[in-house]
Amino acid sequence: MTNMSDLHLFRVTTLQHEREVVQQLRREANIKRINVSQAAEDIKRFVNQHQPEDFLLMGFPSVKSNPFREKSSCTAL
Repeated sequence: MTNMSDLHLFRVTTLQHEREVVQQLRREANIKRINVSQAAEDIKRFVNQHQPEDFLLMGFPSVKSNPFREKSSCTAL
């Protein structure tokens, strides 16, 4: 069986957790919401505006500027 101090600690921990949940819900309630259709349009506009600098879409200007290229190995003959 649990003693009274364990029960008290459990109640305090549970109460603290409940307060944190309420605080988080209050923060989320204050977030400005927009329609999904508007968010999708915003994302499309952002992608189109930044397309020229997007290496995944446009590629790298030279092989050496690609940080993901395979490194050449040096071999001695």
